[in-house]
Amino acid sequence: MKNLFRIIIFAATSLVLLVPHACAAQGGEKKIRIGVEGAYPPFSYMGVDGKLMGFDIDIANALCKEMKADCTLLQQDFDGMIPSLLARKIDAVIASMSITEERKRSVEFSDKYYQTPGRFVAKVGSTLEVTAAGLSGKRIGVQRTTIHDRFATATFPKSEIVRYTKQDDVFLDLIAGRLDGVVVDSVAAAQGFLKTPGGKGYAFSGPAFNDPKFFGVGAGIAVRKADTDLRDQLNAAIKSIRTNGVYKKIQDKYFDFDVYAESAPSGKKK
Repeated sequence: MKNLFRIIIFAATSLVLLVPHACAAQGGEKKIRIGVEGAYPPFSYMGVDGKLMGFDIDIANALCKEMKADCTLLQQDFDGMIPSLLARKIDAVIASMSITEERKRSVEFSDKYYQTPGRFVAKVGSTLEVTAAGLSGKRIGVQRTTIHDRFATATFPKSEIVRYTKQDDVFLDLIAGRLDGVVVDSVAAAQGFLKTPGGKGYAFSGPAFNDPKFFGVGAGIAVRKADTDLRDQLNAAIKSIRTNGVYKKIQDKYFDFDVYAESAPSGKKK
């Protein structure tokens, strides 16, 4: 009987201790850990002061403010984003991740928050034809596990596809002459390379790439499949900042065109 009484007292005490904690979790700000890249200008990069900057970063902060959430931005390599999400190390990914059918088998996505096509970049005056035959035997650089990696691998089967962890490293090897060209997002190429001193002498070549099979339906925010409430909150926040002018203010800070609609910058310096 004494043992039974002790068990009852212990259980009751445990419940008393747990209730305030649960109430605090429900009543306080929602805490969200967001995976960001920090090496993909102008969407995400490190400023001279060592702080995260870029379109993705500003969008993340705006959405968190709209949702009244306490967010922590955690920097990591792009190819580790989905594994970290599934391992519950982060709760969402805001890293220019395209919404594709392949990725949707593993994670849930918000609505898109921007959409831009891919492009091929090579030296100015290059006579390369951006076709499977024209790029046969050529070295093409891509960022690993991206839509551009998958597209180049499938579209240019006779080319050597060279994969890199960071997009900046792709551009560096192009400058060094180790690559014949690169497949990359049009905005990342224009803003992060062609309009910089390092991009002098390089330009877009060939058509814009936008096949939904590879490029999906825009960049969205990835969450775990079970986190439909978070997805819905993000969708509502995206709609809100699109309506109240916050999105346009952020967009105009980085771009001189509508990045939400599918469009491509010229890549030329202003």
